[in-house]
Amino acid sequence: MSESTVAPPEGPPEATSSDPSRRTFIATTTVVGGAVVAGGLIAESSVLGAERADAADASPSSRVTLTVNGERRTITVDNRTSLLDLLREHLELTGSKKGCNAGACGACTVLVDGRRVNSCLTLAVRLEGAEVTTIEGLAKGERLHPLQQAFIDQDAFQCGYCTPGQIMSGVGCIQEGHTGSPEEIREFMSGNICRCGCYVKIVRAVEQTAHGK
Repeated sequence: MSESTVAPPEGPPEATSSDPSRRTFIATTTVVGGAVVAGGLIAESSVLGAERADAADASPSSRVTLTVNGERRTITVDNRTSLLDLLREHLELTGSKKGCNAGACGACTVLVDGRRVNSCLTLAVRLEGAEVTTIEGLAKGERLHPLQQAFIDQDAFQCGYCTPGQIMSGVGCIQEGHTGSPEEIREFMSGNICRCGCYVKIVRAVEQTAHGK
């Protein structure tokens, strides 16, 4: 009796090493898809960043003409620029100091049309035609302003950081006529902080200038 030959049942072809497995296919798809999404987010972020930078560059600006220490100046500035930043960054008059930048310490005090102001809180574009005097504009050549000399005579400073603002405030205080007593001087210069605590000598310097003491 001859043996019959039975063909093996047909089935799916065996996977070769070159065919990707199901797990490999899913992992590859996930990685590639994630890269595409991440690439899209990065590109979108770059576009948004560029748009914001362009918007910042397009901030409105204005030309302002004012007299600073006797010299007429015309400057184009961002409308948000403070008088303090105009003086320090645009005109390189760095005598006025940036202390708190919130109007609380008086280190930035200057005179605008003869009145004391905190330059950090004053918008430059609002000073069209104004006359500004800073600490650099007090001396007449080599001759110091009387209050500057009085600060030296009374040794009314230590670190010196607040001194320009103290002197400018003292000049304003004298011009306003608020020097009738040490108590009045302290009251009308209370917005100027001296972290070294030279208040007694500062008052004496203002008295010396106001009354020739």
